[in-house]
Amino acid sequence: MNPLAHIGSFALQRADRAGYVCDLLVRTAMYLPRVRRRWRFLLDTAYNAGVRTLPVTMVVAAFAGAILAMQTGIELRRFGDTAVLGTITALSMCREMGPFITGVILAATVGSSMAAELGTMTVSDEVAALEVMSVDPVDYLVLPRVVALAIMCPIITVLSDLIGIYGGSVVAEFNLGVSPTLYWVSAKEALTSSGMLLPKEVYVGLLKSLIFGVAIATVSCAAGLRAAGGALGVGLAVQAAVRNSVILIIVLGFIITWFFYFLAG
Repeated sequence: MNPLAHIGSFALQRADRAGYVCDLLVRTAMYLPRVRRRWRFLLDTAYNAGVRTLPVTMVVAAFAGAILAMQTGIELRRFGDTAVLGTITALSMCREMGPFITGVILAATVGSSMAAELGTMTVSDEVAALEVMSVDPVDYLVLPRVVALAIMCPIITVLSDLIGIYGGSVVAEFNLGVSPTLYWVSAKEALTSSGMLLPKEVYVGLLKSLIFGVAIATVSCAAGLRAAGGALGVGLAVQAAVRNSVILIIVLGFIITWFFYFLAG
C-alpha cells in the first residue's frame, strides 16, 4: 500500500469510529425517557463511579491543590502578594483542575471498566444474544452507564474542588507563611463575590464535568461494543477507551474555556 492510500485508510477508520460514537450518543439521548426502567443498573454504575473511586480522587485532588498553591505562591511571594493565593487556588480548582482531575481518574477507572465489561460481552456474543431477543443494547447497556456518569462526575468534581482548596491551604500555611484565616477569607470572597449565587468559574467547571462524564461513558461503551478478536480485542478496546477519553477531556476542556472566557466573554 502506498503512503497516500495508507493515510486515507487511517483517516477513514478514524472517521468511522468518530461517527459511531456520535451515533451512539444520539441513540442514547433518544432513550432517555426510558431511564427509569434501568434504575437498578444506573445505581450500580453510580456506586462504582462515585464511591469506589472517591478515595483515589480525593488523594489526587489534595495534592493537585497543594502543588497549585505551591507553584503559584512561590511566584506571588516574590512580589509580596500572597494574600490572593486563596483566590487563585479556589478559582483554578473550580474552573480547571477539579473537572480535569475527576475526568481523568474516571476515564482510567470507570471508563476502562465499562469498555472491558462491554467488550467481554461483545466477543462472547452476549450482545448479539440481546439483539436476538429484541433487546436494544443501547437501551439496556449504554443508557444507564451514560446517565450514571453524567450525574456522578459533577458531584465528585465538587468534592475534588473542596479537597483541592484545602490541600492548598495546608501548603499556604506551612510552606508559604500565609495565615489560614487570610487564605480562607480570600477563597470565600472569590467564591461568593458574584451577582449570581456562585461565580462563573464554578458553573463552567460543573458544565465541564457533566460533558466529561457523558464523553467518557459514550466513548468507553462504544469501544466495548466494537471490540473483536477475543481477549486481545478486549484489551485493545480498553486501551482505546482510556486514550480517547483523556484526549477528549483535554480538547473539550480547552474548547469550553475558550468559549466562555474568550468568545462569550
